[in-house]
Amino acid sequence: MARAATTSDTFNAIAEPQRREILVLLRSGERPVTELARDLGMTQPQASKHLRVLREVGLVQVRGMGKQRLYALDARGLRPVHEWLGGFEQFWNESFDRLDEYMQELKRTRQRGPRHGDEQ
Repeated sequence: MARAATTSDTFNAIAEPQRREILVLLRSGERPVTELARDLGMTQPQASKHLRVLREVGLVQVRGMGKQRLYALDARGLRPVHEWLGGFEQFWNESFDRLDEYMQELKRTRQRGPRHGDEQ
């Protein structure tokens, strides 16, 4: 099965680590591309390309303020990722429940002390 184009699929867009880093930076509020580029150690054109992809899949919004363009996170675009990950929630909850049960059993075993024949 062919992969969707990066510019049309949220999963492919966030597969790129630098794009995920941009989203993390934008969690604290809107920022200009020059600031994002500086913080990520990339050129402004590189940052702009990543922002274009994120904008096209609906993960960032842009607004003009004077000569600057400010980018902001649009977390609604992450809904497909959230919904997909939600399918694993039951798996993780059950795994943590089993781990908790195991830890409780270990604790009970240690509180009872060594059994006859277990002493060295």
